[in-house]
Amino acid sequence: MPAEPRLVFAGTPAFAVPCLRELIRAGYKIAAVYTQPDRAAGRGRRITISPVKELALQHDIAVMQPENFRDPASIATLQKLAPALMVVAAYGLILPSTVLEVPDRGCVNVHASLLPRWRGAAPIARSIEAGDSRSGISLMQMGTGLDTGPVFARAAIDIINDDTTATLQGRLAELGAKVLIRYMPALLAGTLAAEPQNDEEACYAKKLTRDEARIDWTLPAENVANKIRALNPWPVAESELYGQRLRIWHAVAETGPQRATPGTVAAVGKDGVTVTCGVDAVRLTRLQRRGGKVLAPGDFLNGFPIKLGDQFA
Repeated sequence: MPAEPRLVFAGTPAFAVPCLRELIRAGYKIAAVYTQPDRAAGRGRRITISPVKELALQHDIAVMQPENFRDPASIATLQKLAPALMVVAAYGLILPSTVLEVPDRGCVNVHASLLPRWRGAAPIARSIEAGDSRSGISLMQMGTGLDTGPVFARAAIDIINDDTTATLQGRLAELGAKVLIRYMPALLAGTLAAEPQNDEEACYAKKLTRDEARIDWTLPAENVANKIRALNPWPVAESELYGQRLRIWHAVAETGPQRATPGTVAAVGKDGVTVTCGVDAVRLTRLQRRGGKVLAPGDFLNGFPIKLGDQFA
């Protein structure tokens, strides 16, 4: 078990937890964990710590939470830690060159896509939205560009038809930890070669926004279903019926009426509510009223009847 050299880990959400967990299990010496500052979250706007901070505290690892690295004191603190390598997984801050230059072996990012496809903030959601058949993990040397650095290793998995961002993220998080641990010895020894990315094959995964939540029923069914699954768990797709906003957490594309107005309810049953789209239809399989629970169609319809011919707006 390696006791040295010292590492610094930077991550914030649940996606980053398996990487930190496996580094701890493997016995690597983690000098500090960097994570986003505590934020107000939920209906009560309570101050909440990140999943990464929670794990670090459980193992008595020092936690650093700078707002950014513009303060020279933040750089000085990192320099005092004298890390051999900084491991980054969904940290949420852009690292300036003053940070990238501190570790002896630089900074390595566990990125949730098969780079150069889906550089940027939301690679998992954008891969589902685009209808990709595969996703994966790229272990990348960080530079000043946005996910443009050379790649040490990649590992791919299939995107299944029922995948949401939440489910795919969970599988990729575990895969990322396995890839990281496999290559850590070579990364620390400096013996792992990195391959430059082909910029001509790159595409950008822009950050998700609340403005994307409203469903456009005029799109083909496959696009609508992909978008609904991509927006789960945030910001969650939504549409209006009877003047009430409904949140749609999951849907599958199906063959549907070709002449019906998009947004028309074409079938209602315990297995779903089928709604017409620009081409074909989608079957809504997880629904939620405002302030209510996320329910399967049968349970949802007991408290919110939907009829054939109803029109989603």
